[in-house]
Amino acid sequence: MRNNRPLARTITRRAFIQAGTTGAAAIAAFTNDSLGRVAAAAGRVADRAPADLARDETYWREIQQAFTLDRTIINLNNGGCCPSPRVVHEAFKRYLDISNQAPVYHMWQILEPNIETVRRRLAAAFGCDPEELAITRNASEALQIAQLGIDLKAGDEIVTTNQDYGRMLDTWDQRARRDGVTIKKISFPVPPPSMGDLADRLLGAITPRTKLLHFCHITNLTGQIFPVRQICDAARAKGIKTIVDGAHAFAHFPYTLADLGCDYYGTSLHKWLLAPIGTGFLYVRRENIESLWPLTATAASKAKDIRKFEEIGTHPAANHNAIAEALSFHEGIGTERKAARLRYLRNRWVDKLRSNPRINIHTSLDPAQSCAIGTVQITTVPTAKAVPQLWDKWRIIATPIVHAEYEGIRVTPNVYTTLEEIDTFIEAMERIAEGS
Repeated sequence: MRNNRPLARTITRRAFIQAGTTGAAAIAAFTNDSLGRVAAAAGRVADRAPADLARDETYWREIQQAFTLDRTIINLNNGGCCPSPRVVHEAFKRYLDISNQAPVYHMWQILEPNIETVRRRLAAAFGCDPEELAITRNASEALQIAQLGIDLKAGDEIVTTNQDYGRMLDTWDQRARRDGVTIKKISFPVPPPSMGDLADRLLGAITPRTKLLHFCHITNLTGQIFPVRQICDAARAKGIKTIVDGAHAFAHFPYTLADLGCDYYGTSLHKWLLAPIGTGFLYVRRENIESLWPLTATAASKAKDIRKFEEIGTHPAANHNAIAEALSFHEGIGTERKAARLRYLRNRWVDKLRSNPRINIHTSLDPAQSCAIGTVQITTVPTAKAVPQLWDKWRIIATPIVHAEYEGIRVTPNVYTTLEEIDTFIEAMERIAEGS
């Protein structure tokens, strides 16, 4: 009987070579495009401090040129999802082209197994064992696996905040209707007086019936960072599990699992990592994997396998495989450098606008409590009117935040955002506040 392995290798090479461009052209594009630019720029600034490099427009122009963007608009809603650099987008398209040649072979047998490489690299970046990390389609899916998969009974209590992500709060409300659990939502001011105040509010809400704490690593509404380790350690000492919503955290600012200490963690990768849209991951502490039910049914033999949370039926391999290129792009910049640049961009508009008597800033400027995300309110103009003006007159995309306790405009730049775009936003806000 013929050995099929050499044939498989031949088809693999042929598929990659024929998937859109010649091998030589693909190599040239790879070298001259995103990763090549990032690597060359990083080599020139290797000895410079992140805070110093944050102000180097020559360096950041190189990063900006790695993207294909519509510069006729100013996108300040990178908190939703972000454009990928060319090297990521091209990889995504290449994997789709390869899949389409013979999906049952190229997608399932060649591309899909490479998810294990992506798993290992994500785990290394996050600081966990690969066998504790499941690749998902977004943070909502990751968190709902935990929220809906943990065994709870009527009367059990979950403590969260009223500023957690709406979909996650809806998930808990559904469990309350379905299972009779109690959901306690605590409030906190924006910005809070301290991170200790946040911990005190959450931990102070614990009762003998509390089984879970669910809170954000960084909120989507104002970009408030929580003292995750302090809260998780205190909860663990009381025998309480913790779910942390990290949708806006991964690849945004520096941290690893050792800084968290949580039981479950979910994040999106199409935000700050710049991976393809529809990517995320779920971390589950190893001791909790067997007892956590997946959203879609799996065989009992997989009860202890983190991959049981990935059993979603037929899906493209392109999305999760292109995460590898996104990781390479991110690592080429470096998390410390990236965070310093994002704070620099945020501080540029905040420092200019916070002296305006018609404008309030709802985000802490303490570097330990915030990074790129900032929420600002024009007190003389309702947010529902200000955001359309930003678009209609200046072609600026920003996010309206209307909470029961405050409102404002969420501003989220990214590494491709230019100073000129930030300055246009400053001018637009000043003119709207003036009524002009």
